[in-house]
This record gives sequence, structure tokens and C-alpha cells, in this order.
Amino acid sequence: MSPETPLGGPATARAVIDLNGTVIRWSEGARRLLGYAPEEVEGKPAADLLATRSRVQLPDPAEDRWSGTVELRHRDGHTLSVWLLAHHGPPGQGGDDWLVLTPLNHADPDPQDDFLMTAALTQSPCATAVYDDRLRLHGVNEAMAAVLGLPASRIRGLSTPEVGGNLDGEEIEQELRGVLESGQGRETQGYVRAGGEERAHAWLGLLAPLTDAEGRVRGVCLTAHDFSEHYMARERLQLVNEASVRIGSTLDVTRTAQELAEVCVPILADYVSIDLLDPPESGGDRESAPPSMPVALRRAAHQSIHPGSPELVVKPGQVDVYPEGSPQADSLMAGRTIVAADAASALAGWLGRDQIRSEVMKEYRIHAVMSVPIRARGTTLGVAVFSRSRRIDPFTSDDVLLAEEVTARAAVCIDNARRFSRERATALALQRSLLPQSLPRTAAVDAASRYLPAARAGVGGDWFDVIPLSGMRVAMVVGDVVGHGIQASATMGRLRTAVRTLADIDLAPDELLTHLDDLVVRLSVEAGAEGTTGEVGATCLYAVYDPVSRRCALARAGHPPPVMLPPGGSAREIELPAGPPLGLGGLPFESVELDVPEGTVLALFTDGLIESRERDIDAGHRLLCDALEAYSDSLEGACHAILQRLLPGGGAPDDVALLLARTHGLPASQVATWAIPADPALVGPIRKQVVRQLNDWGLDEATFTTELVVSELVTNAIRYGESPIRLRLIHDTTTLICEVSDGSHTAPHLRRARTFDEGGRGLLLVAQLTQRWGSRHTADGKTIWAELTLVEE
Repeated sequence: MSPETPLGGPATARAVIDLNGTVIRWSEGARRLLGYAPEEVEGKPAADLLATRSRVQLPDPAEDRWSGTVELRHRDGHTLSVWLLAHHGPPGQGGDDWLVLTPLNHADPDPQDDFLMTAALTQSPCATAVYDDRLRLHGVNEAMAAVLGLPASRIRGLSTPEVGGNLDGEEIEQELRGVLESGQGRETQGYVRAGGEERAHAWLGLLAPLTDAEGRVRGVCLTAHDFSEHYMARERLQLVNEASVRIGSTLDVTRTAQELAEVCVPILADYVSIDLLDPPESGGDRESAPPSMPVALRRAAHQSIHPGSPELVVKPGQVDVYPEGSPQADSLMAGRTIVAADAASALAGWLGRDQIRSEVMKEYRIHAVMSVPIRARGTTLGVAVFSRSRRIDPFTSDDVLLAEEVTARAAVCIDNARRFSRERATALALQRSLLPQSLPRTAAVDAASRYLPAARAGVGGDWFDVIPLSGMRVAMVVGDVVGHGIQASATMGRLRTAVRTLADIDLAPDELLTHLDDLVVRLSVEAGAEGTTGEVGATCLYAVYDPVSRRCALARAGHPPPVMLPPGGSAREIELPAGPPLGLGGLPFESVELDVPEGTVLALFTDGLIESRERDIDAGHRLLCDALEAYSDSLEGACHAILQRLLPGGGAPDDVALLLARTHGLPASQVATWAIPADPALVGPIRKQVVRQLNDWGLDEATFTTELVVSELVTNAIRYGESPIRLRLIHDTTTLICEVSDGSHTAPHLRRARTFDEGGRGLLLVAQLTQRWGSRHTADGKTIWAELTLVEE
């Protein structure tokens, strides 16, 4: 209590005495009682006020209240026998000083002759107290005196805060004042320890105005009902219900642990800490045997009644080691709940070796500790420690059962979250390994990509790829396997491999999707769904862009259509036949071919990017187009902007794959084409034309190899192919491509020539001289191609 805080009116004599027994405050009521002015008493020993040879039993420092009759010396010398009530610490202020007080209104009529007291005692069925119009205690019945633990004849004239010596008394006085001023009854509830109780109880207070014959409010009657059993049952039911609703709202271990701590404070404890064992490095579950001592635990969560959790010793995420004798270690070793009713003595050995924790327990008066193992499916996950400081009653057997039930619920949620995190990490690692680590650099397109796993559902089967094809062409693919988890990622890996394999043989988009559909049907059969297609489902968009013709062929299988942003134009959706999802079997797919101006940006994506519960798909498309138009100068910047616009929180209910590609056209000056007559005698002149063209391009260093390759491919086409025959050379800064097309659909193949064979070595020679070679079927026949790597100067 500060020096400026008033000590009350003249109806009560008050004094404040410090631990050294010195009077530090003296009220006007105290002057009226003993005749001393404040300056005569303050700063002097309180023992000087005792009558000669008067003996007083000093209060126990551990007690919060003391009362008794004391012989005091009046200033004029005579002796007064005074009943005193002392509270450890002023009302609502705490501290180590003692507030000593006594009422002064002994001249009031005895309660037995007072009509207010008679009416109240007659009507009240339980502990009853009557207050006058000054809110001073007019009288109590025996039940209320027993609750307060004070003699009824001694406390008359005191206010409620003076009787209780705490904040609860001030709150009750405010309720009494409301009844006195309004004349309307009311009820109040509180969980407090009354002066005559060893532990706190739940009290229901009924407040009623007391009126005289004229209807004037002359006082207030307070009746108190102990409904602790009903209150605790309701609190336990509420806690269990709240735990079932709040705990496990996410599949995040830390958040689940924090929810357990928050649910239990302040209903069950004043401070709760959750410490978890780290999962084994090898993965899987921990052994069911108790952990070895000392045990290392990682702080997952904590919650306190005090803002900022000043009791905190171990920060979240930090690992601390707990030896035998600590509540954490003992509970884990025993495999059951352990309650330390007197924490200071029960944990003395541990606290003696941990000075910081010892000081924290003393500072915040932590007196009871309960530790509960966190176990699920036979595995120990960690321990929850419940502590009480402000709540003075110890943990009961009902508290133990309640803590175990709530912790068991949380344990299952924590275990589920850990299993989900482990599977998610495995699936994500698998997914990352199956997706391209970097996109290839091609002359046809510049590309950028993003992949985001689902925020809650886990890793799915979304994928993307950029596949260089022959003739400077490039294939772009985006797909989505139905489902989430490792199975979806594995299926995605198989489909991506199949797409790359089918792309290598230069299938048209609709043909490629047809083969991919057959594969998905077979995967469904392998999955145990024989006779039923669609158990494994997927969607796919496949596009092939040719920088020479600047045309793009596309087909989709139940996948969202791509978006196209021409240079200087507006972004729009490309109209494509939807096609059935992969896995239905037997249904056709259609390709569309369109002109693509150089510098056009193509956006391929999965449905997780544009679908949302907060908006429709059309709104998602508009956001995508707006972001693409605003940031099209940089593909990386556009990827970032698109994700920020459509997924502002950084998470999505479904995984997302995004692929952006800016097209390039190959100038006509970098392409040369010749029509070849079916005459072997003309191979020589063709070689000379090729040499001149290479000289014009400044590729003299590639002349010898190119001349050999052209000679072999043209000779084979004349000898084994059909008209028309065409030769085409394409080059960029790093690659020279030779293509020979003819009207035959027969594919060439390498063969081993015998020693005396005159032919059969042409393709083997081509394979040895070039970086790679191959063939592709066209509508008019086939094309044999070979690539040579140019040496950069």
C-alpha cells in the first residue's frame, strides 16, 4: 500500500505494520481508538502500544490472516482490551506488510434486538450476512461465522474487504452496492477460499435488498451456497468438451501442444508446459520402454495465467535435460501421473540443483505440480506438467483423472500430427526428387515454374515438365494425379516418366494422351481394382511448340485449359476440347494447333491454383490473367505475383503446379530446306550446297561432320524411302540439326554389319558422329534427324 492510499474512514481503526514490527501507517480510526496522532506512532515499534506485561502470540508468516484479543495502552494511560483482525498484505496489494484493523461501532444495538437481523436470519436457509446502508457488516448467523472463521460478535462494523482482506471482498462489495442502490436482488458466483476454509470452494451468493415498513432499502442480505461439487462437475465437463473441440484443429505438432496448454489454463492449472521427445532419427515410432535418464525433452508449448508467461524457464523449441527427481523424468520413468502436493519439499532435490527454477517457484509461489505422460498407441511422446500458484488448493484425484483424459485426447492428436508430418516429409522428398530440379534451356522457350504442396492435405500428385524435342521443338506438360500422399507422388513419378518416354518418340499430343490413358487404366488394375477403371485418376495438359513454324499443338485430358498472353495483348484462356480425365479408358482426345506469336507467354497450371472456397473459378482465372499481364516482363516475377494474388496466405487446400513459358521464333535465316530428287547421283551436289550454306552461317568447323551425316541420311532416304524427300538444316548458337524426311512410314534401326557387308554402317556412323539422333513419324511419312553440338568461340 502506497503512502497516498487512504486507510479507511472513522468506522474502523487501521494500522499497517511491516515485517520488522514497525508501524508505518496509522488511520484516523486508530487515533480515535487509542488517542495517538499518526506522527506519534509511525516509525516506532508496534510493541510500544501493548499494555505492560501483555503477551501476544505472533502470527505465522505463512498464514494470510490472524485474529485475537490484545491488551493495548491508550494515550492517557488506561488499558483497552481490543479484538484485532490482521491480513497479510493490504487488500488487493499483496506484499509482506500486515494490515491490522478493528471495528469501532460497539455501541450499535445487539443483532438479536434488530429487525434487520431478525428478518434475515429468519428467511435465510444457509450462511447469511446482513449489511447496513453503509455496507458495514451488521451481523452474521452461525453458518456464515463458520465460513468466515471469525467470531460473529467481533466482526460487526467491518466491510467485506476488511473481513476478507483480498480482491474478492472488493468485488463482493461492488455487488452489494449495486443491490443497495438499485433495490434489485442479484446473484454472483466465485471460486474462492473463505477465511474459515483450508481450500477454495465454489460459492453462489444471493443478494437481496432489506427494506423497512416504508419500502426504503435499509440494508442488504447476502446468503452463500457452497455448490463446489456441481461447479467442478460443470468445469470438468466444459474442459473435456472444449478439449474435444479445440485440440487437434490442425495436423501441426506444435499447434496441437499449444492447444492442450491453452485449454487447461486457468480451469485446471495456472501454468502448463508441454515437453516432447524428439522422434528417432531413423523415423518410425519410439520404443515402448521408458526413456533413459536423464531425459532430453524439447519444449513444444506453454501457457500461463500471467501475460507473457514470466514463469518460463525453457523457451519453445529449446531442448532441456531433466534428471531423476524432476517431475518430467519421474513421470516418464513411472509411466503414470505423479502429483507433488507440496512442490517445495517433494522437488527439493531437483530444485536444489537448479537455482533458476527454484527462484521462479518461490517468486510465483508455485505450490502444487502434477506431471502427466503423453502416450498414444503404446508410445511415449512426452510429458505435460501442470502447476498451481494463484489457485491455492492442491490437485485432487478428480483433477488427475481430468488431466489424464484431456492429455490422452491431445496425445492421439499429437501422434496423428507427427505421423502426418513424417509421411508428408517423405512424400515431399519423393515429390521433389521426381519433379525436375531445373528446367532445361532451349532455343524455343524461356521457362519458370513453381510447386506448392497442399497446406493441410499433404503432398499430392501435381507435376510439370519441359521436354526438349527434335527440330528445336519443345514439349510442355502439367498434370495432376487424384489424391494425396506417397501413393499419389509415386503414381505421378510413373506418369511423368511415361510422358517423357512417349515424348521421345514424337507422338502428337492427342496420341500421347491416349497412351497415357491406357497406362492409368493398367495402374488401376494393378492397384487391385480389376474390372473397374478410374481407381487411379489423373488429368493432364500436353503442348508441343515449334519455334520454326511458331505453331503450338495442344491437347488436354480433363485438365484446366492454359492461359495465353500475346505480346502487347490481353491474357485469355485458350479454348481446347476438355477431353476425359485419364483412367476412364476408351475415350478419344482431340488436339488443337494454333499460331503463337514470338514473345507469347503460355501459362500451364493445375486446378489447385484457381479453385478456392472463397471465390469461383472465373474469379480465379481473372486474378491469374491480371497478375500475368502486370508482371509478364519477368517470368520469375510473374510466378511470384500469381501465387501472391491467388494464394495470399501462402497455403492452398490442394497442391499447386505452375509453369510459365515465353516463346521464341527461329528466324528464317537460320533454316535451310532442299527438295531432294530420288536420284543417288545427286547426293554429291547436295553435299556441296550444304557446305556453302554452312559457310554462309559461319559454321565451317562443322562442315566435315555435317557433310558425312547429310550424305548418309540422304542416301538412306533415296535407297529405302519414298518420295517426296526433303533435307532441312536448322541451327542456333549451340546446335546444328540435320533432318531428312521422306514419304515412307518404315522406321530405321541400327544393325550390326558383317565384315564383308558393303552396307549397313550408315546409321552407326551417324550415331557415332552426332550428339544424338532419332526418328519421328509425321502425317506424310517420317523424319530422320541428328543433332551436332557446335563449339562456342
